[in-house]
Amino acid sequence: MTVFPSFLDDHAIRHRLRLQTLTRLRWLAVLGQSATVLIIAHGYGFDLPELSCFALIACSACLNVFLAVRFPAAHRLPPIGATAILSFDVAQLSGLLFMTGGLANPFSVLLCVPVIISSASQPVRHTLSLGALSVVVVTILAFYSMPLPWYPGSDFEVPYLLIAGAWIAIVSTTAFAAFYSFQVSAEANQLADALAATELVLQREQHLSALDGLAAAAAHELGTPLATIQLVAKEMEKALAGDPRFTDDLMLLRSQSERCRDILRRLSTLSAEDEAHMVRLPLGSLIEEVIAPHREFGIAIDLVQADTDLPEPVGRRNPGILFGLGNLIENAVDFAQERVTVTVSHGRDRVGIIIEDDGPGFAPDVLTKIGVPFMHRRNRLDREKAGGLGLGLFIAKTLLERSGAQLGFSNKPAPQTGARIEVSWPREKMDLFGSTRQHRNAVGTG
Repeated sequence: MTVFPSFLDDHAIRHRLRLQTLTRLRWLAVLGQSATVLIIAHGYGFDLPELSCFALIACSACLNVFLAVRFPAAHRLPPIGATAILSFDVAQLSGLLFMTGGLANPFSVLLCVPVIISSASQPVRHTLSLGALSVVVVTILAFYSMPLPWYPGSDFEVPYLLIAGAWIAIVSTTAFAAFYSFQVSAEANQLADALAATELVLQREQHLSALDGLAAAAAHELGTPLATIQLVAKEMEKALAGDPRFTDDLMLLRSQSERCRDILRRLSTLSAEDEAHMVRLPLGSLIEEVIAPHREFGIAIDLVQADTDLPEPVGRRNPGILFGLGNLIENAVDFAQERVTVTVSHGRDRVGIIIEDDGPGFAPDVLTKIGVPFMHRRNRLDREKAGGLGLGLFIAKTLLERSGAQLGFSNKPAPQTGARIEVSWPREKMDLFGSTRQHRNAVGTG
């Protein structure tokens, strides 16, 4: 029904991590590492290679200064660049850990951080390579490292079983946290793409709804210059009436200007007649407008109006409601066997629409995922298995909920087959004059 732009599948911008984010995190690490070394060396008096530790910390600070001078603050790193910088962070931290006890150092868990950052912002293959580097580093530190700094004159022997436990904890934490971060980031990006597509669809629908007003404005603006052209043509015809060389040209000019005036008159008349229809749309007209494009596909669409003595709601034309309901009916027509039934009801407080088809209905696993934007493509077989859900249904659901609607998705009770979608609004959301009528009724009752 709608073709979405290619930006939904473009990951180039998404995977470009902002350089300033990494430099700020690294400055925080520099401060934290420097404070830790000073506290351990001078606060507790533990023996550690202080000069070598500060040399490694200075490497991080120099890298930050170089990046700040070389690139602007808003620069975004390509995946290979971001992975290289994060790999440096892993190497720098592993060097500090090597000189301060290896995996016996409580801060060894910080080796997880670069991998988690990569999983949230970089392609999977780059995160896997960084994760492999971290596992190699952790394994080396499990076997080779300088002694853990301790009080002078005494040695602290760390049991090997504790080292093995630390290795398992760091590796498993890295894997779990990276996977969790990747899932959360992927869902957030997927939702952002779907909402961007929703905004684009809504803008297109609003643009189409505004075309009638544009035609009226054009007819009004063109009327004055056209009248001037006709006036000049009449004066020329009087002045050159005796010259046969210009007779045909003047008649052509007059006839074409009259034709333009007739076209503008029809546009103005059409706009004036349809203005109320374009701005104010009764509920029945709204449903007919939504259903009409889907009647030519061999599926019968029955419109059932519930009996009521109340007047039907008359609201403003809402492109979001038109698109949302149109998408739901399109899905019903796609998977119906012979018939789709649309039941419309309106009471004193609620307005409801029920869309039912006689197709296979929603698969049980799909019912729990309705409203989640599936961004991957599906072929016909997948659509039959999954119920044909995708980005279109997400957009329809989002637009309808923005209009104040509540949606319910279910299957018809056995032995019937088919899907059932219920959409309902508070009446004041669908009735442009509802509040006025209620006020008049209240005044009349009083």
